[in-house]
Amino acid sequence: MQELERSGVISGYRAVVDREKVGNGFTAYVAVGLSEHSKKSQQAFEQAMQAAHQVRECHNVAGAYEYLLRVEVVDLASYKVFHTDILGTVAQVNSITSYVVMGSPKDERA
Repeated sequence: MQELERSGVISGYRAVVDREKVGNGFTAYVAVGLSEHSKKSQQAFEQAMQAAHQVRECHNVAGAYEYLLRVEVVDLASYKVFHTDILGTVAQVNSITSYVVMGSPKDERA
């Protein structure tokens, strides 16, 4: 283990947190399309997502959308606030498609 840590193969450790116990039991995956396909637009969007504490993961992906977000909040009402007041105010955002997690029969994130 120490050699793997030293060589950088293991870059860190994480705790598995019960999201419901910390008040983040509502999860949504959000596909985001940008209005402009430029490096400047991407950087501005990524900076906005870094500042949004509800966004637990932000991935630049290939396909119909530019980004896939994992958003964790307390409940649906809190997600609506994020959707409207945070994501909806980012100038670069052209489209938002939300996928609400109803259950996670397999989740190997650590």
